[in-house]
Amino acid sequence: MPDNEVLSSQSDAGRSERLLGAVADYAVCMLSPAGLVSSWNPRAERLKGYSAREIVGQHFSRFYTEEDRAAGHPDTALKAAAAEGGFEAEGWRVRKDGEKFWAHVIIDPIRDPAGTLIGFAQVTRDLTQRSVVQETLRRTEEQFRLLVQGVTDYALYMLDVEGRVSSWNSGAQRIKGYTRDEIVGEHFSRFYAEDEQRDGVPAAGLRTAEHEGRWETEGWRVRKDGSRFWAHVIIDAIRSDDGDLVGFAKITRDITERREAEQALEETRRALFQSQKMEAVGQLTGGVAHDFNNLLTVIMGGLDTISRKAGDASRTQRALEMARHAAERAASLTAGLLAFSRKQALQPTPTDLNALVRDMTELLHRSLGEQVELEGVLSSRLWRVEVDQNQLESAILNLAVNARDAMPGGGKLTLETANTYLDAGYAAQDAEVVPGQYVMISVTDSGSGIPADILSKVFEPFFTTKELGRGTGLGLSMVYGFVKQSGGHVTIYSEIGQGTCVKLYLPRYRGADEADPASSDPGRPTAEGDEVVLVVEDNPDVRAYSVMSLTELGYQVLEAVDAEGALAVLASAQRVDLLFTDVVLPGKTGRALADEAWTLRPALKVLFTTGYSRNAIVHQGRLDEGVELLPKPFTFEQLASRIREVLDS
Repeated sequence: MPDNEVLSSQSDAGRSERLLGAVADYAVCMLSPAGLVSSWNPRAERLKGYSAREIVGQHFSRFYTEEDRAAGHPDTALKAAAAEGGFEAEGWRVRKDGEKFWAHVIIDPIRDPAGTLIGFAQVTRDLTQRSVVQETLRRTEEQFRLLVQGVTDYALYMLDVEGRVSSWNSGAQRIKGYTRDEIVGEHFSRFYAEDEQRDGVPAAGLRTAEHEGRWETEGWRVRKDGSRFWAHVIIDAIRSDDGDLVGFAKITRDITERREAEQALEETRRALFQSQKMEAVGQLTGGVAHDFNNLLTVIMGGLDTISRKAGDASRTQRALEMARHAAERAASLTAGLLAFSRKQALQPTPTDLNALVRDMTELLHRSLGEQVELEGVLSSRLWRVEVDQNQLESAILNLAVNARDAMPGGGKLTLETANTYLDAGYAAQDAEVVPGQYVMISVTDSGSGIPADILSKVFEPFFTTKELGRGTGLGLSMVYGFVKQSGGHVTIYSEIGQGTCVKLYLPRYRGADEADPASSDPGRPTAEGDEVVLVVEDNPDVRAYSVMSLTELGYQVLEAVDAEGALAVLASAQRVDLLFTDVVLPGKTGRALADEAWTLRPALKVLFTTGYSRNAIVHQGRLDEGVELLPKPFTFEQLASRIREVLDS
């Protein structure tokens, strides 16, 4: 070789060594065709731990792990580089101290101008840090994936910008019923009901999320099998670093049970409020009823007395009738409030509703007039009920009169009876309904109907749809209170222009049937012989009226203002055939008086009277066993009849 070519070659080699030495981030070394290290740059020494003196002439396979050497990977790499013009791979390599690092390796073949392989150039870069980051990222992504898949109470999934499902977790499959293969790629609107799809609710949700960042709502959603569930839904917009919309994250939770629990709680709250309201009305009514009924007893009794003594003077009799009618209306107001608040004293007896309806037919015809057609649809083999017949007749008459007023131009009124069963599902709608067998009696008219917005208020006291001056607003509330106090249930259905139907459900009576008492017109019963009645009443006006009326009926009358005075009479040798006592007395109650009186005279007949019992003789809405009662206010005729009935019992 000429001297100038030798100098040039030496100059190129020097530049190459200086170039390789300056490469700080890559370990660069030359290999012989057999894989022996022939050059070594400073980065290779720092990366792999060997000095040039230690490694030059050694086989490059010592940088591989034992497993890779056993598998022949070093030879494979050289052969691939020679055959394919290069070899590139990543994998674990070993430093001098035995520590492993993750390396990116490139091996290129070196050939002379004739194409003969004269060695290899190997470039190695330490990617351990990047590998750690990637592994950490991979593990984090895996953990996140497992976390999302492990959540079963929430449906967590992604939507693309058009609303198609792009991911699906196990919670979504559990809640909505679709597998990943079934739903990915499908539009999320299929989870909505058909009417909401038509109204564009899904699209509106996406628009809201896109413009405001989030859309949160609750509503019905549809599962794969078509069943519905109440869902809490959140849709969040997902954007790139540049702010471009790339999709939506959607979270859905099935809160059907929570909603049902909240509704049940709200029903309980409403029932509690209704109970508290009724209790307040009851306390108010009870506080007024006793004194008010005492006043009415005196007023009505005085009118009776004047009427009997006034002869046939027409103007006087007309005035008396007007006054008596007003007093009776006042008494019915108090009775209505007591009925609504379930404070009246009921006297239930086994009753055949079919027979009761048939017996009321003539009264109903007179009350309804000729323009109203009356029809009865009475079920055969109807169960008996245990109910206060007088109160039930009043309730039916009340409903019939209301129906008549809703048909000013005439119409049809239908009374229907039937056996029925109210199951647990029905009872769940009303906390006061007990599942079981009931007898239903309905009153249906073809009248004007009641608007839906006020239908829920018709059982409230003093609420009326009639014009001013017609009705007290207590008719339906009396019916409601009476049926509830009897252990029953009331429903009302109405459609404008179609009519109204009120259904009363009374519990089936399972006791032994009792023969209906013979009905007769007792006329005006009077005393027989020298019977003695002891009147115990703290109100002087009521006591005076009672004494006067009983004396007129022919009884011998004794009187006392309280229990102690009455017991003094009963402890003496004085004859007493009947104790007629107010329930509410100063000191001892009338019931306590009766108990002590029976101790002194076990065969003594007792008749109670009261405007409001305050639970002394009434419990669970029923008169105590064996108690005889004449409610205030009472008329002369009613007093005569009840005194005679008790004495003859």
